[in-house]
Amino acid sequence: MPRFALALLTLALGLTACSGPDQLEVSSVQSTTEVVRDPGAAARAEAGAFLEQYTRGFLPLYYASALAEWDANTRIVPGDSLTPARVRAANEALAAYTGAVPTIERARALLEQRESLTDLQVRQLEAVLYSAAQNPQTVAEVVRERIAAEAAQNDALFGYTFTLDGEEVTPNEIDRRLRESEDLAEREAVWLASKEVGPTLTPGLVELQRLRNQTVQALGYDDYFTYQVSDYGMTREEMLALMRQLNDELRPLYRELHTWARYELAEAYGEEVPEYLPAHWLPNRWAQDWTALADLAEFSSGATAPGPTLDDALAQKTPEWIVEQAERFYVSLGLGEMPESFYTRSSLYPLPESAPYKKNTHASAWHLDLDNDVRSLMSVETNADWYETTHHELGHIYYYLAYTNPEVPPLLRGGANRAYHEAVGSLLGLASMQPRFLDTIGLEVEPLANPVQGLLREALNYAVFIPFSAGTMTNWEHDLYAENLPQDQWNARWWELAREYQGIVPPSADRAAPGAPFNDAATKTHINNDAAQYYDYALSNVLLFQLHDHIAREILDEDPRDTNYYGQTEVGDFLTAILSPGATVDGNELLEQTTGSGLTAQPMLDYFAPLMEWLQEQNEGREHTI
Repeated sequence: MPRFALALLTLALGLTACSGPDQLEVSSVQSTTEVVRDPGAAARAEAGAFLEQYTRGFLPLYYASALAEWDANTRIVPGDSLTPARVRAANEALAAYTGAVPTIERARALLEQRESLTDLQVRQLEAVLYSAAQNPQTVAEVVRERIAAEAAQNDALFGYTFTLDGEEVTPNEIDRRLRESEDLAEREAVWLASKEVGPTLTPGLVELQRLRNQTVQALGYDDYFTYQVSDYGMTREEMLALMRQLNDELRPLYRELHTWARYELAEAYGEEVPEYLPAHWLPNRWAQDWTALADLAEFSSGATAPGPTLDDALAQKTPEWIVEQAERFYVSLGLGEMPESFYTRSSLYPLPESAPYKKNTHASAWHLDLDNDVRSLMSVETNADWYETTHHELGHIYYYLAYTNPEVPPLLRGGANRAYHEAVGSLLGLASMQPRFLDTIGLEVEPLANPVQGLLREALNYAVFIPFSAGTMTNWEHDLYAENLPQDQWNARWWELAREYQGIVPPSADRAAPGAPFNDAATKTHINNDAAQYYDYALSNVLLFQLHDHIAREILDEDPRDTNYYGQTEVGDFLTAILSPGATVDGNELLEQTTGSGLTAQPMLDYFAPLMEWLQEQNEGREHTI
C-alpha cells in the first residue's frame, strides 16, 4: 500500500474511534477486508484524499482570481496600476497552486492507476493536469510573464478609445452604423475606425504567442493550439479535419448566401457586383453575422415586408425589461429564478457618458466561485441583437446553476465539452427569436410575408458564422501558435483566410499585403483573451440545431422552423438532463444518449432546406465566385 494511502487509512480509523471502541473494531475489520478483497480501494482512497485537499485549496484562490478579473473588466480607468496589480497577484497565486510541481507529480502518479479509480476521479485528475499545463511551476517565470502580458493586453484592448472624425465613438455605435448606414464612404470610415485598435495590440500579442507556447510546452504539448484542442480528446490535425468537414458540408448554402449578398448589396449601393465582398459592405466588424442584410430581400408581396420589426417592438421597452423577460423565459421552462445577487453584482447596461471609467463591452457570463455567484457582463440596449444576446448569456448562467449540484465536483463544473456551453446559449437565443415565441411574450411584430424571410435572417446569422469560426479564426490561430506565424505575416494571412473561407476582402488591397502595418485579427476579442478555442463556437452552432431538431420533433411535435419553447416544462426537463451532469460525462456520449445520434450537421442543413431552394431561384443566372 502506498504511504499516502496508509496514512489516510490510519486517519480514517482514528476519526471513527471518536464514536466508541465498538465502532472502531467493526470499522477496522471492514476496512481491512475491503482492501484485501479489492486492492484498488487503496488507490481510490488516495485519489479521493488528494482531490479533496486540492479542491479545498483551489476554490478560494479561483474565486479571488475571478473577482480580480471581474473588477478589471468592469472598471477600466486610464493610468490605474492598482487593479492590474491585483489581477496579477491573484492570478499568480492561483497559477502557483494549480501548477505546483508536487501537484503535477501526484496527479500523474495517480493516473498511472486509472484502472483502479472511479470515472469521476479520473476526470478530476485529468482536469487538474489540464489546468496545471496553463501554469506549470517548472517554468514559473514564464507563467508570471504570461499572466502579466495577458493583464496588459486586456487593458490595452478594453481601455482603447475608438474615434471617428476626431470624436470618441463607442463599440455599440460602431456596430449600429455598420448595421444601418447606406453611405459607403461612411461605412468604410466606421469600419476603419473599428480596426485602429489592432496595431496597439501587436506588441502584446507577439509576447503572448511566445509565452503561451512556452507555458504549455513545459508539460509536453507541442503548442498552445494543440493544448486547447486536447480538451476535446483530439489532436490538432483531427480538429482541423473536423472544421474542414463542417465547412464543406455547409459550403453549398454559404455559397448561395454569398452570391445573393454580392448582388443585393451591389444594387443597394449602386456599385458593380464585386468578385468578393468588401468587408465594409457588411453589417458586422468581422463579417461573422449578416443578419441585417435580411431586409434587402423581397418576397411574395413584391416588396420588403412592411410593418413593425422586432427592433421597433423592442424600442418600446427598456434594457431592464429585456433582461427580466429573458429570466421569465427560463423560469417558464421550470428552471427556477436566478439568485438575486445576479442583478446586484452583474454589469448589464452601458455606462453613462459621464462615467469616469470604461468597461469591457463584449458580452460574457461568469461563474466566479463555481457555486452561486453568477454574473453577466453586457451593455444591453433595446434592439434585436441585444435581445438575442441576453437570452444567450442567460443560457450560460442557467448552465452554471444546473451543474452546481452535489453530484458534480467543483473541478468538473463545466460543460460536457466547451461547445455545449455555447450551443445551449445559442439554442435559447434561437428559440427566443421564433415568431410564436415573440407573440407569446407580447412583442408585436409584423407577420412575415414568407416563412423563408425568417430562415434567411437566421441563416445570415448561424450559417454565415461557420466559415468565420471554423475557417478564418480557427486556421489563423492554428498558424499563430502551431506554426509560429511571424508577425509581419499576420494581416496577410488573416485576409488570405478570410477570402478563402468567407469570400471577404478588405476595403483596399494594400491592407492584405505582407508586412502591412495592421493587425485586424487582434481586433477580435477572443484572439487576445480567449485564445485558440474559437472552433468551440463552430461546433456549438452545429450542436444547437441538432438539439433544437430533437426538441421540436420529439418533445414538442412541431416543425423545427415554427416552434415555441415558452412555458414548455418538458423542454426544461430535457435541458436539465443535458446541463446538470456538467463535465462528469463525455459530450459525445451525452449527445447520443439524449438525441440518439452523434454530432451531425444534417439537422442544420434540413432546417435551411427551403431557404436553399429560394436562394437558388434568386441566384439563377448569377455568377458564383467561391
